[in-house]
Amino acid sequence: MADTADTRTPAQIEADIERRRAVLAETLDEIGVRVHPKTIMGDAKAKVAANVDHTLGRAYVGVNRVVSDVKAKFVDADGSPRLERVVPVAVLVVGVVGLLALGTRRRRG
Repeated sequence: MADTADTRTPAQIEADIERRRAVLAETLDEIGVRVHPKTIMGDAKAKVAANVDHTLGRAYVGVNRVVSDVKAKFVDADGSPRLERVVPVAVLVVGVVGLLALGTRRRRG
């Protein structure tokens, strides 16, 4: 049968117990911080903020892509406007604004 007798001195045993108590106290303090309501709320807020930032970033990239696509339809590679596309859209916008203005006048009058 193996010898399982502890060969440490009482002072060594006490020092070992103190070291383990200190480690246990530190672990309990860390657990206390993790489960504290303020910590939980702070973590939740950080996750929401990260998700919002991620979503806004994706939306920005999407909008930027759409704007670039629309710009490519109305502007040449050298930056000059494509009049064959700009003029019909401008006429359409002026027509819609004119119809809205007439509709507003008729309601007031």
